[in-house]
Amino acid sequence: MDIKAIDKQYVAPTYARFDLHLVGGNGSILIDETGKEYIDMATGIAVNAFGACDEQWKNAVIAQLNCLQHTSNLYYNTPSAMLAKALCERTGMKKVFFSNSGAEANETAIKAGRKYGELKKGKEYYTVITLKNSFHGRTITTLSATGQDVFHEHFTPMTDGFVHATANDIEDMKRLVKAHKCCAVFIELVQGEGGVTALDREYVKQVEKLAREEDLLLMIDEVQTGNGRTGDLYAFMGYGITPDVVTTAKGLGGGLPIGATMLGQRAETLFAPGLNGSTFGGNPVCTAGALNILQRIDDNLLQEVRAKSAYIFETLQGAKGVKSVSGLGLMIGIESEKDASSIIASCMARGVLVIKAKNKIRLLPALNIPWEQLKTAIEILKEELAK
Repeated sequence: MDIKAIDKQYVAPTYARFDLHLVGGNGSILIDETGKEYIDMATGIAVNAFGACDEQWKNAVIAQLNCLQHTSNLYYNTPSAMLAKALCERTGMKKVFFSNSGAEANETAIKAGRKYGELKKGKEYYTVITLKNSFHGRTITTLSATGQDVFHEHFTPMTDGFVHATANDIEDMKRLVKAHKCCAVFIELVQGEGGVTALDREYVKQVEKLAREEDLLLMIDEVQTGNGRTGDLYAFMGYGITPDVVTTAKGLGGGLPIGATMLGQRAETLFAPGLNGSTFGGNPVCTAGALNILQRIDDNLLQEVRAKSAYIFETLQGAKGVKSVSGLGLMIGIESEKDASSIIASCMARGVLVIKAKNKIRLLPALNIPWEQLKTAIEILKEELAK
């Protein structure tokens, strides 16, 4: 079968796919339909935390499949409860709402912010402050939260109640707090789709202080930064802040769809029965896989993530053809002198898969990528950047 032709005929053309049909893989090696191997430096956009077909994750998923694949949230299930417990114990959060994706997790956070504003100040306090250059999802409301006009084209009117502050400019956020009836601040600590740019630490502390002074929920979008990606279990831990709401997805599931909205002390009682729901949220198969992932993100692995990050930064910063290297942990953006798309294509031809964020090459390798494979991939990338 010509899978590419079938895809083009029957799948909605919303993706600019690479001319690559992947059929298998193991760890950080992926295989196409011709048998060619590639070092995977993208992991399904930060999803396959331990690479392809990870044995421990696979066994946890299969074990649950052999028990029960779905219950609905009308009943209890063991993996969902145990994953919620593990998330709360490791983050200091109090409650978890499970959903299917990062966008849905972020919708829940926005609901939490608005419910908090209504309870504390009144129904008119529903505005959420996000940042320019942010990205929070593809639903109409999470697109509205996203601070990039390009994502708003063709889908207006946007959902009311979002204003966008300039990142790393606390005075701009203070201005918006005064000008609008606000309920929450919602930020990414590393703007992934916005170009893999980490926020300044002092700025983030100032945002936390402002949220406390103005009685706003401090909400952190860790859809991409969470689950060990930045070298901490969650990026907020490395910034030394205490959020009220944390969202995550992507790497938590290890390859299966899951979203989680974690609610801290100021937010844990906001949702009563009937105020939110998700048919597949807390699905036992997805949560069994996620629990296996979370249990294996320990101090030794996080130290390894930080060491690999340091190696990439040291190797590429100042290298020929490189303008800048940004990001945190194994979430890295490289601004190149040449067009990023041409470098991505030449790396693919040489068996290395990297992707793009705005005008940058983006690296999101598996947390446990073997050193030898990582070094091979970075050397190939470095050579292509220098050409």
